[in-house]
Amino acid sequence: MASDDLFSDLELETFTRNESKQEKPQLSTTLRKLYAFCRRQAFSSYVASKRNVSGGDSISQPVWYCCDQTLMEPSSVHKHVARTHETEVRQLTEVTFQRLLSQLEDKACEGPLPGDHDKEAVDISSWLPDTAHLTVEDLQKGLGKVLLYYRYFRVDDPYTICAWQKALCEKLHLTGKVRVSTEGINGTVGGTVTATDIYIKTMRSHALFNAMEEEDFKSSDGGADCFSDLRVGVYEEIVPMGVNPDIISYQLAGTHLNPEEFHQEVQSLLSEGGSSRHTVLLDCRNFYESKIGQFSQCLAPNIRKFSYFPDYVDQNLDLFRDKKVLMYCTGGIRCERASAYLLSKEVCKEVYQLKGGIHKYLERFPDGFYRGKLFVFDGRYAISSNADIISECRYCSAPWDQYQLCTTRFCCQLVLSCPACRGVGRTACCSPCQTKARRQGEESCAIGPAKLKEECECTDRRPRIPQDAP
Repeated sequence: MASDDLFSDLELETFTRNESKQEKPQLSTTLRKLYAFCRRQAFSSYVASKRNVSGGDSISQPVWYCCDQTLMEPSSVHKHVARTHETEVRQLTEVTFQRLLSQLEDKACEGPLPGDHDKEAVDISSWLPDTAHLTVEDLQKGLGKVLLYYRYFRVDDPYTICAWQKALCEKLHLTGKVRVSTEGINGTVGGTVTATDIYIKTMRSHALFNAMEEEDFKSSDGGADCFSDLRVGVYEEIVPMGVNPDIISYQLAGTHLNPEEFHQEVQSLLSEGGSSRHTVLLDCRNFYESKIGQFSQCLAPNIRKFSYFPDYVDQNLDLFRDKKVLMYCTGGIRCERASAYLLSKEVCKEVYQLKGGIHKYLERFPDGFYRGKLFVFDGRYAISSNADIISECRYCSAPWDQYQLCTTRFCCQLVLSCPACRGVGRTACCSPCQTKARRQGEESCAIGPAKLKEECECTDRRPRIPQDAP
């Protein structure tokens, strides 16, 4: 089913700006992704409805008419629609979403889709390493590591790979998270040096992963205790950007630069005072990551989730127009899809990405242009290669970059609170949470399995998609 079919018979002009604002429905993870897809399609369709090729050359000079304005640039109409017609786009999104759900339900009633038949089970035991010569203590005690890796490639049977990964990690007493998809694998696991070395060797001996090099596995000091458990699953994307991988593929990614090449590019940018009109140094991570560590003079979007990145690009196209973009993230994986998405907008002059991410850059340049801590998604929260502290305590503004969880019950926001402030009970992420923590007399975060995160003042006041002035 082509996505354009969903919009072929919708009357866009029936959506009026005077109708009451509707809240986005509360959905499961799968349906949220579907809703995000419909939202992007609705936005594109609404913009297309304002296009009038009769006002200019039909090939090279389209114009858009909206709200008694003539808009000559795609970025201008995108910004106008995002700022002025959010209600109409939301309503179109919801109509499309319901229609798509109905179509999917109809197809589900017709019977199983092609390829949904039961496949013959694959014997994964031959893919597991022989550990008979090792004791449980060899695998569980001693110095530890945390591995971070990914590989994009075609996976025809992700469920078998998922079962193998789960069995492999359990056999080696590893904890962490592994995401498997038809587009590849993304993992971060912790265990002893012995166990993680066997894990790398086993991965590289598998036919699907033998193209991986040892350097593709980024390592740092840690261990199994950096994660609370082991989670291995099959997902649509190995990094959740919220865009179908068949629409924006990693194969369309930007040009990779090794740490030395990236370092030279940043050096050239900084020699111009960091204010080059021709180059943008773009941090593809979330705001709480860039807050405690970043490259000097970078553009760090104030977004809470990577799935907000596409909308951020859509609403800030002028920031990248005719520019060379130098892009980076933690280990490189987010840049693969982020660079492909940015390139799909056809506004940039060039798009480059740091191969291996900040992890590999810091191995080569521990005292280079990246300052502060590197945020990691495990119990450590951050690792460091230099002594710089670029963030501060939210209460007293003293230099501080050690995250801890908000101490209000069921709130999982991260907070920067220095020892002095924590000593007097300032341990919450925002004023409402601090009041609740005092009232409840809690001293630690207790997360109930069926509870949702609270809506906190510190997140509620943050725009979902900030707009940066060009």
